[in-house]
Amino acid sequence: MMPDPRFFAHLGPISLGELAKVGGAELGNAGRGDTPISHAAILSLAGSDAVTFVSDRRYLSALANTAAGACFLPPDLAPSAPTHCDVLITKHPQAAYAVVADRFYQPHCHGAGPSVSVDARLEAEVILGPGAVIGPGAQIGAGSQIGAGSVIGPGVTIGRRCIIGANVTIGFALLGDNVKIFSGAVIGEAGFGATGSAIGVVDIPQLGRVILQDGVTVGANSCIDRGAYEDTVVGENTKMDNLVHIAHNVRLGRNCVLAAYTGISGSVTVGDGVAFGGRTGLVDHIKIGAGAQIAAASVVTRDIPAGQTWGGYPAKPIRQFLRETAWVTKTAGRRDGAS
Repeated sequence: MMPDPRFFAHLGPISLGELAKVGGAELGNAGRGDTPISHAAILSLAGSDAVTFVSDRRYLSALANTAAGACFLPPDLAPSAPTHCDVLITKHPQAAYAVVADRFYQPHCHGAGPSVSVDARLEAEVILGPGAVIGPGAQIGAGSQIGAGSVIGPGVTIGRRCIIGANVTIGFALLGDNVKIFSGAVIGEAGFGATGSAIGVVDIPQLGRVILQDGVTVGANSCIDRGAYEDTVVGENTKMDNLVHIAHNVRLGRNCVLAAYTGISGSVTVGDGVAFGGRTGLVDHIKIGAGAQIAAASVVTRDIPAGQTWGGYPAKPIRQFLRETAWVTKTAGRRDGAS
């Protein structure tokens, strides 16, 4: 799967030998340096013309079944690559992959020209506030409003009857109908991805998109990051308060409610109808079942089953949390009285 060409220019193919050089790797298992590689992709999505990476033994079974044509691997895992996969040996596979991905894909930019690109397509009754910028290839549906000073990036699609507030930035994103984004929000910036390398910490390219389905509301000064490899998705009619952060690759269901200061880390999956109290935080790669409720100021570190209410730090079923809180309060009171 390639990054969306509306948002990224494809600069490949690149020879295997050049990939090794760019990534600071050595070509192993008799791979031919002139073999062309067209794309960079994560292990599960890589085809025969793509380069990928593996840095952990946990993914050896996936490596054995990959269709990838080439793979960055640490020396101890190099013998595990399937015979059809050319090996690029490096101590820092993910960093090498990050550098190579930057060579394959370049984000489209506004460039010089009018504030509303001649390549943009605006349907009937679109209202643009003073200083609004509409990038090349952007599309805005009938009856939508773009606030003063807002920037709509190249290739962005905004549906009908949407309201975009002042000083909003939207890039790498597809919005449905009746979406509301209030002032100062940022949609589609790069998610937080970094990895160590021989020269220090390097950024991991964020090559996905943000998809906001019909009826989504995003509060003022909230941020929704685009996916690292796949998409960040917010389901229909989900409502966010001000100052909410949704990280890369998050899948947020329909009709969810997120109060202010909620922060959801990368690759979290949230079912439909979940409610988040204010100042709730979630660690990455967990699942929240449909209809769950999370109390304010909770920190969620593990999966929550559907329909349950959790709270606390770390979050746990609400009755357990309240019993523990009552015990601590009671015990502390006894000690105070004894002193």
